[in-house]
Amino acid sequence: MIRYPKSKINLGLHVTEKRSDGYHNIETVFHCIDWTDIMEILPGPKHSRGIEIHISGLAVSGKHRDNLIVKAYNQLAQDYSLDAVKVYLHKQVPMGAGLGGGSADAAAMLNALNELFQLNISGSELEQRAAKLGADCAFFIEGNPVYATGTGTTFSPCNVDLKGWHIYVIHPGVHVGTAEAYSGVVPRKSDIPIPEILLLPVEEWKHKLKNDFEVSVFAKHKEIAEVKDNLYHHGAVYAAMSGSGSAVYGLFREKPAQLNLPANYRSKITTL
Repeated sequence: MIRYPKSKINLGLHVTEKRSDGYHNIETVFHCIDWTDIMEILPGPKHSRGIEIHISGLAVSGKHRDNLIVKAYNQLAQDYSLDAVKVYLHKQVPMGAGLGGGSADAAAMLNALNELFQLNISGSELEQRAAKLGADCAFFIEGNPVYATGTGTTFSPCNVDLKGWHIYVIHPGVHVGTAEAYSGVVPRKSDIPIPEILLLPVEEWKHKLKNDFEVSVFAKHKEIAEVKDNLYHHGAVYAAMSGSGSAVYGLFREKPAQLNLPANYRSKITTL
């Protein structure tokens, strides 16, 4: 069984308040893009339990037992009798990019195990399980555009239509930690809910659709700000950092040419 877990971008991101539990409430819209990892799930040794994982491609930090794919398997194994599996993950989505690559892998694993072992778990229950693995994991169970509020796990439908737009995503080889990003943000209530802004033509988003993390992250990491400027310089109708960074994306009417980027940068052009 092979899966291609898609990553995501954030269309706008407002940090609205700091909660009493230390977390933050936000509002954002999650939208999938076709920058994927590749994951193959195979049966493990007969009459055994557990998960064996092999990772290739881009470097993945941390121990294998802490990988969200492993945690997804172990979570289901607590409630269901799962046979052993081997997982081969070819990592193509950079870590620490604000693209949700690890969360997408975990959600894909839950979906795959549900199908492989015919567990018949409902989509809503899978979302609940995914939410325990990571803040944006639940979104990837279905992968449809959603308006996310609360800590990013309360979803409502969002009818944004970007079909036919070309998206150029660039990761400038910088890792921005979530704690670092939040430390530079002053929470504020948004004047206009993001879904209302998204009803406007994309040409009007530049001065209305904001990512609150950009100001502090750009101040510390000039190369990320330069990516956004470069995308606008080469014709992007709208450009923004995704999530807490550090990937930046641009929306183009016509397919853009590949830019001459430093060797440590990663990029992907896809059509939505």
